[in-house]
Amino acid sequence: MPEPARARICLMDELRGFAVVCMIFYHAFYTLANLFSLGWALALLRFFRPAEPWFAALFILISGVSSQLSRSNLARGLKLLAVALAVTLATWLVVPQEVIVFGILHFLSICMILFGLAGRFLNRLPHPWLWVALCAAGYLLTLRVDAGTLGFGPLSLALPRAWYEAGWLFPLGLPGPGFRSSDYFPLFPWVFVFLAGTFLGRFAAAGRFPAFCYPSRVPALSWVGRRALVLYVVHQPVIYGAALLVSSLAG
Repeated sequence: MPEPARARICLMDELRGFAVVCMIFYHAFYTLANLFSLGWALALLRFFRPAEPWFAALFILISGVSSQLSRSNLARGLKLLAVALAVTLATWLVVPQEVIVFGILHFLSICMILFGLAGRFLNRLPHPWLWVALCAAGYLLTLRVDAGTLGFGPLSLALPRAWYEAGWLFPLGLPGPGFRSSDYFPLFPWVFVFLAGTFLGRFAAAGRFPAFCYPSRVPALSWVGRRALVLYVVHQPVIYGAALLVSSLAG
């Protein structure tokens, strides 16, 4: 007999939609400030910049949860990688000063591929809440890897400069001299957020999320969340075109 249909967790759609809306607004301020030098956009960018890692982390966490609900993370990751590479090519051709080399789409595609390959092993690990806590510790320990240190405070350890000078380890969070990516989400520390989501996703796959997570309360955000990838890909060209119009009117 076929398995019964799993109830949709609408809260996940709504939170994903909220994160996408936040990212769209943030990228709008970023584009208007950095490409068109509009003062009011720069002020808004500086105001909202501290919140950017939080809604990005929310998006990544939910992507990890969703990986437990996917039929094939490997196929999904390969498709997303193709999209991410297309974004790199498009930004390199159109706005080379703001090229995206290893952004959030690149990061998520690699995580999906890795989970597609290692998910069976990871799902055998007992006590998922313990692994969520270990992922939180891993995130904190690797939070400053891109700046050359492992750990934090008095427990920090300087990493070898040769790792950064290699130039090709930027996907791991080891950017070399002159590296630039206008959107940069390396595997460390962000892979731990994704992994935490996969461990939480076990409860989603088993239908054991709290009851309040299932009904929809904000249909508009739910709609955005279900179309997150399409909206994320198309929002930058739309923002760039709108920014050209705003800049011409402001000038």
